[in-house]
Amino acid sequence: MKAVPSWLSYSVYRILMFAVPLAVLLMLSIVWWVSAIVAALIGLCLSYIFLRAPREKVALDLYTARHPTAEVVHPDAESEDAALDRAADAAVAAEAADAAGRADSAAEASAAPAPAAAPATQANSATSEREGSAQ
Repeated sequence: MKAVPSWLSYSVYRILMFAVPLAVLLMLSIVWWVSAIVAALIGLCLSYIFLRAPREKVALDLYTARHPTAEVVHPDAESEDAALDRAADAAVAAEAADAAGRADSAAEASAAPAPAAAPATQANSATSEREGSAQ
């Protein structure tokens, strides 16, 4: 036979600790809303005093349900991780190729001959001719 879940037994005890005082107060011809308030207070006090062990068991069950000891692995997690790893590897390879391309172009630029200084000399002489004619 299966054991009764702790949350179910705790809930039944709590309901009984409210329902029994409510029934007694209603049989004593007390107004229904006053009976309900008093029965709720009586049920709260009785459950706090007498239901400590079931309450802690329910709290522990809730905690273990919310914080499992083993990590839950999604069935597609491995394939998704592999796809992310491939994308990261491709990005690293592309960046390495780009860096190598920049290094090659820098090497070619340094190997190319320097531009002649003649155009700068021509610009200086044209400027000095204009200054001379202005005087």
